[in-house]
Amino acid sequence: MTTPAGSGTGFGSVCWWGLSPALDLQAESPPVDPDSQADTAHKTPELDVLLLGSVDGRHLLRTLARAALWPRRRFNFYVLENNLEAVARHMLIFSLALEEPEKMGLRERSEAFLEVWGNALLRPPVAALVRAQAERLANLVPEPDRLAEQLPWLSLRALKFRERDALEAVFRFWSGGEKGPEAFPMSRLWDSRLRHYLGSRYDARRGVSDWDLRMKLHDRGAQVIHTQEFRRWRDTGVAFELRDSSAYHVPNRTLASGRLLSHRGERVAARGYWGDIATGPFVAFGIEADDQSLLRTSNGQPVKTAGEITQHNVTELFREVAAWGRPRAAQGDKEEEPQPRTSASARESFTVHFLALGSAQTLHHKRCYQGRFQLLYVACGMVHLLGPELGACVSPGGNLVVELARYLVDLRPEQLQAFSARVSELAREAGFAPQTGASPSETFARFCKSGDSAPSGLDPAVESEPAPGEVLACPLEVVSVPGADPAPATGSPRLSSQPQDSSAEVPAPPQEALTTESPAQNLESAPTPDPAPHP
Repeated sequence: MTTPAGSGTGFGSVCWWGLSPALDLQAESPPVDPDSQADTAHKTPELDVLLLGSVDGRHLLRTLARAALWPRRRFNFYVLENNLEAVARHMLIFSLALEEPEKMGLRERSEAFLEVWGNALLRPPVAALVRAQAERLANLVPEPDRLAEQLPWLSLRALKFRERDALEAVFRFWSGGEKGPEAFPMSRLWDSRLRHYLGSRYDARRGVSDWDLRMKLHDRGAQVIHTQEFRRWRDTGVAFELRDSSAYHVPNRTLASGRLLSHRGERVAARGYWGDIATGPFVAFGIEADDQSLLRTSNGQPVKTAGEITQHNVTELFREVAAWGRPRAAQGDKEEEPQPRTSASARESFTVHFLALGSAQTLHHKRCYQGRFQLLYVACGMVHLLGPELGACVSPGGNLVVELARYLVDLRPEQLQAFSARVSELAREAGFAPQTGASPSETFARFCKSGDSAPSGLDPAVESEPAPGEVLACPLEVVSVPGADPAPATGSPRLSSQPQDSSAEVPAPPQEALTTESPAQNLESAPTPDPAPHP
């Protein structure tokens, strides 16, 4: 979508945070038969979940935090992203969440998570923490034995060797392999993206942010997002200001990604910020809460801001993850710091498997993935990958949850409806039907796979390429970069999400990598009215 005044591509080409509230995946999955789904090594039922584009691990953390409310299960999370920086952020986020309490307190962990996850600029202590964790992970990635010993919850076996090398290079860049703020001038990059996005409306950016917040996000259910915090994030990229504003000045390198651009007729690799500058990270943890008092209003205005609700939710989330496995009687005092042994027991109860980039259309060729997953989750930026190939990986009776584009401020109501209709069409073609009895939702679309539904025309034993008319992903486009400097200080290219095979030297994406689309691009096959000029 474009506007006369600017690019209109606030979603970006790389997603760093979720555009929907965190889900408990056990509540979304069908009941598992303990007799048929038993883990012989751990003597507990297994739950296998495939997630496409979950990005920030919020659903995984929420599932682990709520695990004590369900019968004991062992979780196998299979995560497929479209860029290696997202994989690296997953690893960093889980390293923070599962850090031993005696090494890092609960409040310190939650604050560090919020800054690394949602802020463009960091405080120096948090930046030092990122460098230390990145150095540790960079040393573990090329050594599988040490990785399995120190991070037993992590599995990189499905990644290709070149992807592991590139993943190590990402951590090397985070750890300060390239010194100085000029290696990633975040403030300049953010302002450049904002200027390209707003165009002639840049000088009126405060009014634009107020309009997007009040007339779009508030109307779509995110009333707790305060004007000041949303305006601050739009201007500076700092969503969670937990200290004085002057303390945030170190660029957050975990938000850097590489992109292949065109400069003077040649393709060059550039590092920049290509993420969201329109919606913000407030939706994932900041608009819903188990404690309803946080959502209370006074004189029609929310008492708590989205930032305060996010901090509370993340703190409780980390507390519950750390306390997972303790006797219920020992959980009465919430102020008591969890014992170190609980983190170790939690790490033994789940595994996060990262799959190779671009493998969504080929998973069904491997017998170990055919009909394996009880739950399939697809983010709104990966909807175009939903097809019979993925349907073949879901077990009969399994569920499908698709994130809708409700909180994308660049989409009009007609386009949101067209996107939902397209999701239903793709789900039907993949062998799913709408869940009966599911409550209506504008944020997620829920489907189930019946026992006798099989994707038509799909033979897992036959290697086949999709017909030209069935290819939903657009080819990799080349964006012209004006000026002599092809660096990422230029604006954001047109909305797309091709996979990025990144390293400290920012190599170009692999040719065989899968080109992904944004939710706006998925609307091309659905009839929608011409976009109106932005107010």
